[in-house]
Amino acid sequence: MDQAQVTLSDSAAQRISFILGNEAPGAMVRVSVSGGGCSGFQYNFDIDSQRADDDLVLEKDGARVAIDQVSLAYLAGSLIDFVDDLMGQSFQIKNPNATASCGCGTSFSV
Repeated sequence: MDQAQVTLSDSAAQRISFILGNEAPGAMVRVSVSGGGCSGFQYNFDIDSQRADDDLVLEKDGARVAIDQVSLAYLAGSLIDFVDDLMGQSFQIKNPNATASCGCGTSFSV
């Protein structure tokens, strides 16, 4: 699959690079989708050092993000962003495939 299907914003890349600065060399953030959450599916963000052969790996400004093929089907065309505002700091995924999402933005339906 083409890397252009998932994009990392500048602010997300900066935050991920900062987080990975405290991890072992070769670490990356794994973004995945699993069943659950109040809208049917939920986003997961984990630190991982293992890369599968079919993972999509995004690299930008020192940030490395891995996405497995099953999750990529749900994330195609998405923007992974990091927001720091009065409500707090969080990673947010702007997903064009989501038909609904919960108020906290961590779960969605398709």
